[in-house]
Amino acid sequence: MISANNVTLRIGKKALFEDVNIKFTEGNCYGLIGANGAGKSTFLKILSGQLEPTNGDIVITPGQRLSFLQQDHFKYDEYSVLDTVIMGNKRLYDIMKEKEAIYAKEDFTDEDGIRASELEGEFAEMDGWNAESDAAMLLNGLGIPPEDHFSLMKELPGAQKVKALLAQALFGNPDILLLDEPTNHLDLDAIAWLEEFLINFENTVIVVSHDRYFLNKVCTNTADIDYGKIQLYAGNYDFWYESSQLLVKQMKEANKKKEEKIKELQEFISRFSANASKSKQATSRKRALEKIQLDEIKPSSRKYPYIDFRPSREIGNEVLTVENISKTIDGVKVLDNVSFILGHDDKVAFVGSNELAKTTLFKILTGEMEPDEGTYKWGVTTSQSYFPKDNTEIFDTDLVITDWLTQFSEIKDATYVRGFLGRMLFAGDDGMKKMRVLSGGEKVRVLLSRMMIMATNVLILDEPTDHLDMEAITALNNGLIKFPGVVLFASRDHQITQTTANRIIEFMPNGTIIDKITTYDEYLESDEMARKRQVYAMSEDDANDN
Repeated sequence: MISANNVTLRIGKKALFEDVNIKFTEGNCYGLIGANGAGKSTFLKILSGQLEPTNGDIVITPGQRLSFLQQDHFKYDEYSVLDTVIMGNKRLYDIMKEKEAIYAKEDFTDEDGIRASELEGEFAEMDGWNAESDAAMLLNGLGIPPEDHFSLMKELPGAQKVKALLAQALFGNPDILLLDEPTNHLDLDAIAWLEEFLINFENTVIVVSHDRYFLNKVCTNTADIDYGKIQLYAGNYDFWYESSQLLVKQMKEANKKKEEKIKELQEFISRFSANASKSKQATSRKRALEKIQLDEIKPSSRKYPYIDFRPSREIGNEVLTVENISKTIDGVKVLDNVSFILGHDDKVAFVGSNELAKTTLFKILTGEMEPDEGTYKWGVTTSQSYFPKDNTEIFDTDLVITDWLTQFSEIKDATYVRGFLGRMLFAGDDGMKKMRVLSGGEKVRVLLSRMMIMATNVLILDEPTDHLDMEAITALNNGLIKFPGVVLFASRDHQITQTTANRIIEFMPNGTIIDKITTYDEYLESDEMARKRQVYAMSEDDANDN
């Protein structure tokens, strides 16, 4: 068990948390939620001991081991991937290294023998002989192949390095597991594996995530941060949302009844206070009036943008024809003879672990890159807007947001443009911010504003939920569901993929595709996915045998 007792954290004069009291108990997975800036990551740092609170303390059951997902992606660059994972249990790793140092001595003494014997006993008690195979199983599950297990961390690409750090946090069955955005940079297969791992995990988990589907799958409880307080709810994210909305509704209804009662008492007092025969009754009603207290209903700190894609032109039957497109990048065939035809009702999710293939195809279809072979043709009634995965060049400008966005609007009126920005939570002078100083979340909202103001009938989005908070993701999800045009998108957000797409195109590691008219959940249960899981299970068995 881990608990916070009267925890307060002040940053300058502002209290981020104040007198927080909460217990996290064994066998439960807690989703820690709240608006951007509410302090979710900060609270995890307090729980893990990385940050000291201004007042109060954190209490952990004696003897329990706490593990957390490291955010420093360069900390272990000089260590092997396998060693990095085993470091998740520091004591076990220290024993392994001390043993190795003793056995490597040329002048092995009696004292060394005694010390080695002590270490061997503790090593066996900690199931140390299975450490490497356990670490390998975690790495395989997250999609890091055996040939990379003995590579240095610095040799891994960014997404694989994140997976290795996640495996480190999971290693050794920690008693308390703290995970801050564990699904970031994970492909959908790795997320599905992590979901199963946490569902079967028997100890305490506290997780911060913007992935609603993930939270619904793994969480037994929800801890909501709002206005410096943390309210605990039994149930997953959807249950929290329904419960919190119901609570506010009940409080409003209760206040309405109280207000009606107050009005009734005030009218009686006003009417009969000067009447001698009614004076006692008027006095009694005054006392009753004084006792009525309206419930304080604070508005939530959460803010939802308004995302509504409205095409200026209806799309025709001929949308997109892709024929035999191939592309090789740095000697690797990313796209191999890819062909498909889109109709006017298609909303296509591009899935699979081959993320470069998705981005490359999007760049080809938007004219940013030429294919090595093959052709594509957009229908004459189509117009496209594109949300790129890498937006670095777009924001390398001294223009302010309003001036930049005006370039993409048919109506060159600043008031009109600021209306779009206002919907996306850029209030007042926010529209005069320079593009290059925007945060990650602000950049995403600006790019979505561009897509709305362009009013195209085809949307192409490459991982649009990165850097968005839960409220913005929900708004984007609703906007894509309502959009009457064609959508081509890649997203790690399971719920967006499931609720938006009516067609799935999966990129295989060799650059070929599987194309199915189906929802995402149905696709995951299909024969193709079953075969993939069988092959994956066989590879896991091979890793265990080794």
